[in-house]
Amino acid sequence: MKSIKALIYSWVSQKYMAGCSNYNSLQVRKASRSKRQAREMFARHDIPHARGTLFLNPWKAHLFAREHGFPLCIKPNVSGFSRGSHFPINNYRELWKAALMVKIWWPTSIIEQYLLGANYRVLATGDSLVSVIRRYPPFVDGNGRDSISTLIDAENATREQMGLYPTIHPIQKSQATIDYLRRHGKTLDSVPDDGERVYTFNRVALAPGGVIEIIDQSTIPDANRELFLKVINAFDAKLFGIDVIFEEGIEKDYREQRCIFLEVNSRPYTRMHSVPRYGERENLDEFYSEMDSLVIADSDTF
Repeated sequence: MKSIKALIYSWVSQKYMAGCSNYNSLQVRKASRSKRQAREMFARHDIPHARGTLFLNPWKAHLFAREHGFPLCIKPNVSGFSRGSHFPINNYRELWKAALMVKIWWPTSIIEQYLLGANYRVLATGDSLVSVIRRYPPFVDGNGRDSISTLIDAENATREQMGLYPTIHPIQKSQATIDYLRRHGKTLDSVPDDGERVYTFNRVALAPGGVIEIIDQSTIPDANRELFLKVINAFDAKLFGIDVIFEEGIEKDYREQRCIFLEVNSRPYTRMHSVPRYGERENLDEFYSEMDSLVIADSDTF
């Protein structure tokens, strides 16, 4: 049975987790596998997080929206790479669509309040921050002359010249992009004003062309740094990718603004930290060398 599980886990890792680290024990991974588990740990250790609930029946999500209002986020209880996540949800039509579509990925789902702010992934060990990135939905900046389509082509060419592919993806001109632009009164042929930022999708995921910016760690207050380490040690993890939103930014003390921790990733996708679109690239070779020397219990077991 163990050999069969190992084969299945190996297939899952190759199929869905290529480029993801594997430095945590089976015990840690089991304790942080679902978003519900993360929320419960956040609550237990007084770590700021969004009010939310687990639901199987979409009507429960509807009732949550009636009580708490919008914007909201709906996501599978178990998933990665933002698969199946829908945010920000601003009305009941979007809510019902998300509450039904999310079931494609996992039978149980999470609905929670969504904070409009800056979205970060913090890569941390029990005693230090390894790398901090800010994540943006895909966007182009207007120049008053070129269409959105032309700006996308230029941005994708820049990414190719910078050597960001295949870790970072090109901005798409898919039907989803066209639909998103239409909802905001634009088309691929629209010409944005000089300096106008146009988002082409709502999610920070890499697949539709999300943007990565390296954050200078010297700008992060000690209180925020200590809070991240508190999360790692609460789970007794070797390495986590922590997803968090700050209303005003990670450079400001979390106690002076709204802040919500979203989830933890026991097998974070670390490649994206090495190929930012903005900010200075970091050399993480020494870190990887140290982590690779660790002996991890049951690393090949799901």
